Amino acid sequence: MIELVFIVCLSAAPDQCEERAMQYNNLSARDCVYGAMPYLSRWVSEHPQWQVERWTCQPMGEARHRA
Repeated sequence: MIELVFIVCLSAAPDQCEERAMQYNNLSARDCVYGAMPYLSRWVSEHPQWQVERWTCQPMGEARHRA
């Protein structure tokens, strides 16, 4: 299982950030990377008060890296 992990921060308060994740059962990490931008664009359009700071695709359960 692959997950798209992304960090979002409030546009009005950029120091307030949260980690979000979307899990995929039948996609490879490569497919996750290719599909990430459309998904993140849609997510931001549905949550206009948030801004995506960074994202990654990785195997489910792998230690999450925070840059």
